[in-house]
Amino acid sequence: MATKEPGRTLIASNKKARHDYAILKTYEAGIVLNGTEVKSLREGRASLVDAFAQEHHGEIMLYGLHIAEYGYGSWTNHAPRRTRKLLLHKSEIVKILHQLDDGNGLTLVPLSMYFQDGWAKVELGLARGLRSYDKRQVLATRDAQREIAREMGRRLKGRR
Repeated sequence: MATKEPGRTLIASNKKARHDYAILKTYEAGIVLNGTEVKSLREGRASLVDAFAQEHHGEIMLYGLHIAEYGYGSWTNHAPRRTRKLLLHKSEIVKILHQLDDGNGLTLVPLSMYFQDGWAKVELGLARGLRSYDKRQVLATRDAQREIAREMGRRLKGRR
């Protein structure tokens, strides 16, 4: 019998989501997968770029997640962009849906996908979209912090 690998192994991350949204709260969810999807994920062949999560009949589903077909799969291969069910506790689903239905302009975006002790997981973020001037402000503060750190490093080394 195969042993589960301990720890957390990153499969894919969605850097664009952290740039386009302000993440208010994160949730960890399991994901329902077929056999060839798991094999393809173990090869690291997934993309979260266009993915989003929505409620469907009281459950949260993940749309637009691309998991490439497994190279050695035959007729048993999966559809790359099929809708996948997320596994959350009912209380978490109720909390998430309550926050989404408040009309605050919140959305549910996948931030990363990883293996946790052998199980495929998705990190979801409850997010609010950023406007372009918000993004510019974030970039300006990041650049200013980088410049401050650079100058502090110079001064600590004795350079001016």
